[in-house]
Amino acid sequence: MISDKLQKAINEQIVAEMWSANLYLSMSFYLQREGYDGCAAWMKKQSQEELEHAYDMANYVIKRGGVAKVDKIDVVPQEWDGVLGVFENVYEHECQVSKLIENVVKVASEEKDMASQDFLWGYVREQVEEEATAQGILEKIRKADKAALLFIDDKLGQR
Repeated sequence: MISDKLQKAINEQIVAEMWSANLYLSMSFYLQREGYDGCAAWMKKQSQEELEHAYDMANYVIKRGGVAKVDKIDVVPQEWDGVLGVFENVYEHECQVSKLIENVVKVASEEKDMASQDFLWGYVREQVEEEATAQGILEKIRKADKAALLFIDDKLGQR
């Protein structure tokens, strides 16, 4: 059985994952409107991935005898300062998500729930990759001129 405290923490993370999905979907719409279809497609896949995380966490809570809940999901931003602004926000957001996941792991540790710690460490490892990917894209965009940005857009569309 999952403790109430840990169930609450994971449910809060489910909402955070759904907010992230909405954020990336909003970014996708913005990028598509700005003519960066490749970046928009990449961002849409990010959105889908965040929803999968929420589903996975909900399934885990239920499997452990808990109740998965979806709470209010706040409005996400709708505008950014170009492609660079979008990816700066992506990197900052992924760093924030890493902190949120680490906090849930701490709760699992405090509750001495080894199974949940094991489950959550997969997300800790994934966040290392997410931060590195976002940072890598951001660095390429910072180095790119307008023509090179179109090349990056094309490459991201191949995801």
